[in-house]
Amino acid sequence: MPHHVAEAIIGAVAAVAVPAAIGLVDWAGPVPGAVETVAIAPGAIDFPLPGEFLADGRPAAAPSRNVRFDRPLHIMADQVSRAAYGECVAAGGCRPADDAPSASTSDIPVTGVSYLDAEAYAVWYSRATGETWRLPSAAEWAFAAGERFAGDPFAVADDPKNPAVAWIRRYEEEAAARREPDPQPKPRGHYGPNAHGVRDMAGNVWEWTSTCYSRVKLDAALETIEHTTENCGVHVAEGRHRTYMSDFVRDGKSGGCAVGAPPDNLGFRLVRDDTPGWFARLQALVR
Repeated sequence: MPHHVAEAIIGAVAAVAVPAAIGLVDWAGPVPGAVETVAIAPGAIDFPLPGEFLADGRPAAAPSRNVRFDRPLHIMADQVSRAAYGECVAAGGCRPADDAPSASTSDIPVTGVSYLDAEAYAVWYSRATGETWRLPSAAEWAFAAGERFAGDPFAVADDPKNPAVAWIRRYEEEAAARREPDPQPKPRGHYGPNAHGVRDMAGNVWEWTSTCYSRVKLDAALETIEHTTENCGVHVAEGRHRTYMSDFVRDGKSGGCAVGAPPDNLGFRLVRDDTPGWFARLQALVR
């Protein structure tokens, strides 16, 4: 099928089905307050790829790739707060979070939210503001985190020719698993800004990203990807270390695919697309 025909069909279906499904034709509710964003200048990072990597059937170290960002990245300076998330709940766009209520919620990040909850908030917030907001990819999150990005805690694979490597890795994993939990979310700014001015990266709230979990087969040189299987029922969450969580999980301690201690909390922040994305094009179609 020619590309332009396929695009026209997809556009027509979206114009009818998506507004009917999630009520995007008009937004009559209150407009949320403006959030502070940080514009990170274009640049590049050496990014260790997320996922499970195998070579000759054995675990392998994740390869790194140079990822370049040619446009500024506009990301929320803070994680989405309980108060902001509560606006989405009140408007009927989000499910209530599982985090414990407190007397003051305006500067506490929302926790006890799943990937699905974060996606629902992004849809609602985009609809309410008329802008396009979404979860960052794992690479975008790493770029925004700067010097606070940790990635996978143990990227060096076991060396079958050197048992000491395997022993050291197991020791480090066990030590990481003994990290004292820190479950109480802290007020905004508790962990301070990073070099970009983004606050509380890699604190005690791990953040959902839009990147799916992948199982990757590498060649013998551990550089070339021969095959990738994506599982988008599991997504990457970044924080003090990288973790992989099922989309419905709200409590990181209840299940995931992470080495070391599980996430203390699961939350999120969004990035803004300043170029017209799917939401802006959809709005143009239905008005």
